[in-house]
Amino acid sequence: MSEQRFEGTKLALFLGARLAVIERDQAADIPWPGFLDLPGGGREGAESAEACVLRETHEELGLVLDPGVLGWRRFYAGPTRMWFFVAHCEAALADEVVFGDEGRRWCLMPPEDYVAHDKAVPHFAERVAAYLAR
Repeated sequence: MSEQRFEGTKLALFLGARLAVIERDQAADIPWPGFLDLPGGGREGAESAEACVLRETHEELGLVLDPGVLGWRRFYAGPTRMWFFVAHCEAALADEVVFGDEGRRWCLMPPEDYVAHDKAVPHFAERVAAYLAR
């Protein structure tokens, strides 16, 4: 199945009613420098999509999420072959965030604000909008 040959994952992580967002570094050698991103990243080895998104969320936000929180999911073939997940967790989980070393900062924002933000990574904003419109 083509969905098993994916390159990475992203997670729209809702902590309460707000979305966890990471401001990307300003490095010229990365895609979308300085833009607002979501937790996630590249696949390592033969890990599953679920294992990839949970590992990346732990590396970037210090959160250990139960696989059971991964709800809505879609596979996207472009611009990279990626699984996109949505998880809803309690707002209090924000107190447990330990920001990693990728990105400039993290914040919580209403998902509608992320979708409309001129610095949101466009294809991720579209995916959040698709989820909200479901």
